[in-house]
Amino acid sequence: MDSRNLKQRGRNANNEAQVLTFDEDDYYKEKEHAAAVAAVGSARCAYQSSGALEEPRFGSNNHGAAVKSYGAYPALTVDNANEDDSLTDFSAARLDAGVSGLLRSRDFAITLLLTLMSLFTRLYKIGRRPNVTWDEAHFGKFGAYYINGTFYHDVHPPLAKMLVALAEVVAGHNGSFRFNSGKKYPEYVDYTLMRAQVALYGVALVPLAYLTCRHLYISRSMSTLAACFVLFDNALCVMSRFILLDEPLLFFTALTLWSATGFQHVNKHGRAFTLRWWKWLLLTGFSLGCVMSSKWVGFFCVLMVGIATVDDLFRKFCDRMPWRLYGKHWVTRAVSLILVPLVIYIACFWVHFHLLYRAGTGDHKLSAKFQAHLKGNKLNTQPYDITYGAHIDLRAVFNGPGLLHSHAHRYPSGSRLQQVTCFPHRDTNNVWQLQKARGISANYTLDPIEFVENGDIIQIVHNKTGAALRTSKHTLAPLTTVHFEVAAENITDTSEAGLSNWRVEIVEQQHSGYRDKRVHAMTTMFRLRHQETGCLLRVGSRRLPEWGWKQSEVTCLPDKSGKKNIKSKDVLWYIEHNKNKRMPKNDLSKYVKSSFFVNLAQLNVEMAKTNNALWPDVNKYSTLESRPLSWPFLIYPMRMVGWGDKSIKMYEIGNPLLWWASAIVCILYPFRLLFWLGCIRRQRPGWTVNGLLELWDNSKFLWGGWALHYIPFFFMGRVTYIHHYLPALYFGLLLLAFEIDRFFVRWRRGRFLVVAAWGIGFVVCVVFLYFAPFTYGWDKPAKLLAGRRWLSTWNIYEDLNAL
Repeated sequence: MDSRNLKQRGRNANNEAQVLTFDEDDYYKEKEHAAAVAAVGSARCAYQSSGALEEPRFGSNNHGAAVKSYGAYPALTVDNANEDDSLTDFSAARLDAGVSGLLRSRDFAITLLLTLMSLFTRLYKIGRRPNVTWDEAHFGKFGAYYINGTFYHDVHPPLAKMLVALAEVVAGHNGSFRFNSGKKYPEYVDYTLMRAQVALYGVALVPLAYLTCRHLYISRSMSTLAACFVLFDNALCVMSRFILLDEPLLFFTALTLWSATGFQHVNKHGRAFTLRWWKWLLLTGFSLGCVMSSKWVGFFCVLMVGIATVDDLFRKFCDRMPWRLYGKHWVTRAVSLILVPLVIYIACFWVHFHLLYRAGTGDHKLSAKFQAHLKGNKLNTQPYDITYGAHIDLRAVFNGPGLLHSHAHRYPSGSRLQQVTCFPHRDTNNVWQLQKARGISANYTLDPIEFVENGDIIQIVHNKTGAALRTSKHTLAPLTTVHFEVAAENITDTSEAGLSNWRVEIVEQQHSGYRDKRVHAMTTMFRLRHQETGCLLRVGSRRLPEWGWKQSEVTCLPDKSGKKNIKSKDVLWYIEHNKNKRMPKNDLSKYVKSSFFVNLAQLNVEMAKTNNALWPDVNKYSTLESRPLSWPFLIYPMRMVGWGDKSIKMYEIGNPLLWWASAIVCILYPFRLLFWLGCIRRQRPGWTVNGLLELWDNSKFLWGGWALHYIPFFFMGRVTYIHHYLPALYFGLLLLAFEIDRFFVRWRRGRFLVVAAWGIGFVVCVVFLYFAPFTYGWDKPAKLLAGRRWLSTWNIYEDLNAL
């Protein structure tokens, strides 16, 4: 009986699988049929609008072959277009004709030629300026830190800087050069090879531009022109010639666009979950991970792909895709476009932490536990056990306030005694000495060593002023008035001796376990309970006003019972640094555990804080800064170096024709969509809903990429520079070529595409060469180039106020 049931269940499972397979096959056949019919109509419309003498013929014996790719639409010949089984072959033929590939000889030849031209423009005289130029002072130095293992802090994720470090390693740099701004490179630093390696990322932008345009059904002529736009832009060229992060960022941005458009094409015209489909999807996820690991601007690419993905999944939902298949699409997108980029982002920081193992200028941004693992950090080598007489730095567990601090300034009201605060940075005023309770005399140099243990009554005396930490129930805190004020005082009156006594209450032993009664550096979390009042030493998030130097308020939390087992972080403390000449030093990395994910989260928070602190000084004139409103129209180019008559001058100025034309196209693009909608509303012939969707699908990445990489800067408070516009410019240049291509095809001028491409490309090249002295370096007085000052705001030879 059981075996029969099992057999029947097996038959039912097979039937269900067959039904599911049938549903999926049926769905794809229906979509391929619709795509084929639409493609036939597109081919006819393309020929009619381009002024062709005759329409394409359908029905030859060449089964599913593509005979010509004309203008923006592929013109195809299909065998038996009226039969359903041949429409699938038509769709496959359209796929082969619409997407360029390096295996096709013409595309390969064009790509190779563009790459060689890009190599020449980016590498020509790349070592001419022998001095540390512009942000090479930052990013070259960061690359050297990876070589010598010195920990540093910066606002950007680590991938692009690690690629700079790789370039330095290949060039034979030993990490000793400090990359001081303007300093001449020594002979042992092969800066030319370093720059050349970074420039290769800029070289790749040109062929990627061509291949991306081919994904978007742009004709070969205009795809080549789009690549020439990137090739002959002076700003993109000059930024690729130095050791900077912008070129890796632009490369991964272009790689993301190319892979996303490739996936869109395969996803739209082919079957899902094939090897080709997976290749493009995973490549898109990989590119997203790399671009957001280079600079946080890369998250705009994530948003761009995310919006396109939601659009695609919404269309599949509207197409009534089978639920199981629809769910499979959601899962694959989540894994490939969320999980894969996130893993890459996290992996970059993992490598970052493991390469930087020495103490440096940026280690104070992370927790004491992290610092204890850095070689050469004072927290790494110190006595583990705490004894009476030790000089300590006492840190709050509550994140943010920092170390217990005091200074000679007094409270303006209340006790009017010496202020006690928390200060986030290291300072001599953070040092305290642990002494025995008031009234117990001791010689901490000669007496036998005594360890501080749980339940001990101690005094905490400020090392610099000799004042003891104290509190009183008769004085309330200045801000948190339900708490007691905490101050420091040199107590001489014996009647007030108890005001400075505190009881140690161990809450957690992170290394040795709860049975250990001793207080240890870094690993023992404890409370400090005031002996007389029973209140607990506490620090919160409130900051004192100007008289308290904006430092965190320290109070004493009342506890009438004196026995509350409070474990909140605001009343917990630990000894961050222990200095005691009588005790041997230990390697605290053996005792202290540091969580990678905690360090990752904390570092990203500190990066955000540092980035948000980069505010422009409105009262200070700067020849470097500019605001987003000025970028598309190239109102304020930027001097990258000093402007002496005999120095080699580099000027970040784009090709004006390209910047202005792409800006106009990008700004007018939404109005073009509105115009098309109006024509549909008026039922004008040739303006169809399908045509609008085709336009949107082939241009949404270009305009969306421009908008997402440009508009958010208007809402940023941080200081901005013209090079922040370069990712948006890349999208804008490709959209410019797209619109030129559509213009010639739409208005029956398709036959002039090649002539137009050559003519426009020639003009763009001439303008590029005209401004080339700024790109490759000018070592004569800048006034000799006064004729190249097309706008009065260009500070070519005189300083002007920035916008």
